[in-house]
Amino acid sequence: MSSQFVDSRLVARRFARAAGRYHESDFFVREIDRRMQERLDYVTLSPGRVVDLGCSRGGSFPGLAARYPDAELIGVDLVPAMLKVASTPPPVWQRWFGLGRPSGPLRLAADAVCLPLAAGSAGLLWSNLLLHWLDDPLPVMREAHRVIETGGLFMFSTLGPDTLKELRKAFGDGYVHTQRFIDMHDLGDMLLAAGFADPVMDMEVVTLTYDDLDSLLAELRAAGSGCAMNGRLAGLCGRRTWHEARLAYEKMRQQGKLPASFEVVYGHAWRAAPKASGDGRSIIRFDRERRR
Repeated sequence: MSSQFVDSRLVARRFARAAGRYHESDFFVREIDRRMQERLDYVTLSPGRVVDLGCSRGGSFPGLAARYPDAELIGVDLVPAMLKVASTPPPVWQRWFGLGRPSGPLRLAADAVCLPLAAGSAGLLWSNLLLHWLDDPLPVMREAHRVIETGGLFMFSTLGPDTLKELRKAFGDGYVHTQRFIDMHDLGDMLLAAGFADPVMDMEVVTLTYDDLDSLLAELRAAGSGCAMNGRLAGLCGRRTWHEARLAYEKMRQQGKLPASFEVVYGHAWRAAPKASGDGRSIIRFDRERRR
């Protein structure tokens, strides 16, 4: 599917550039991962295979591996550079003899809309802060539904519409300066449209603070998180635009700091048993009555 809103190639290039030092600026991703992991405390699940979709350097691997030690863990990411730095090389003596492969979870470079995994092969598909980088989350949700086994779980986090609302408000030049963030309720509807059952959605707003606008923008760039919308300004902003944006943002200063809001949306849903066969006939299940 070709992008209409998001420049997916730019997204890939930026994360590739950020890969080598991503661990220095991914504190927000790691914090949301921690909060997602806590949500698994309330889920009864024993997956044989766990797939981390959009795994980047593998920040979720330790928590998932500790929680499901008997499960096969697979990380999938569009950016090979992220997967490369996430790998643990074999010992030197093994490399001398041409032996050994990188240890840890299996890592696959693939597009989230076309996963190189068999249908019904994963018990848990996990995705932390990926969906807002996609042009349309629905095809990825459908692919997730294909890959997850009956009774399996899809759990994700993404960013909602109030994310970076201060930055959007500061710029009045008519161009796009942040990603397009999809409403929580629309994401819930997409889960149902993809075939999932019992979707649960919730959100929270996390506010970070900065000394100045340059610090915020530098942090976003370091994490590969600059605006990648096709409606963004192709070149650099003019001096007047920057000056006006800085003045507008300064008016939002609170207790000496500039706020930056992040609306974090959490969702999970199950793959239920099908209610119809492949040819459209309804499936009716009967429970045999036990006789005493």
